Amino acid sequence: MNRCQQPRAWQRRLPRLADLSREGLIDQWVLTYGNPPPKGISRRLLELSAAYALQAKAFGGLKPALRRNLVAALASESKPSKLVSDTTVVKPGTRLVRVWNGRTYHIEVVADGFLWNEKHHRSLTAIARAITGSRWSGPRFFGL
Repeated sequence: MNRCQQPRAWQRRLPRLADLSREGLIDQWVLTYGNPPPKGISRRLLELSAAYALQAKAFGGLKPALRRNLVAALASESKPSKLVSDTTVVKPGTRLVRVWNGRTYHIEVVADGFLWNEKHHRSLTAIARAITGSRWSGPRFFGL
């Protein structure tokens, strides 16, 4: 059997994670992260964490640039992230289109709000609520 056909250690251990007791999975967590898992963590998340740890050990884990970005994001919890913008500016004249339950809705952006069904609305959230009948983030509903 050549080297490519031999199962690697992590490939043999991965299916066995489902057979570990909860305590065994917690032990794996402590070995990997150096502290106990959060209280109330599900068994499924413990299994996924252990599987990730096996694969990270085999393949090297996160790339250094991504690791630096994550560390920076955790260090600056109180500051807005430079990677993600909180606000999306939509210029007047823009038309937003959303299909919901088989119907297509067209919204026009105007200087002081939005036009829908020939009525002026101050927010996309109000329009999303009128369309769906439930609470939605307007920008999220319209994909902004």
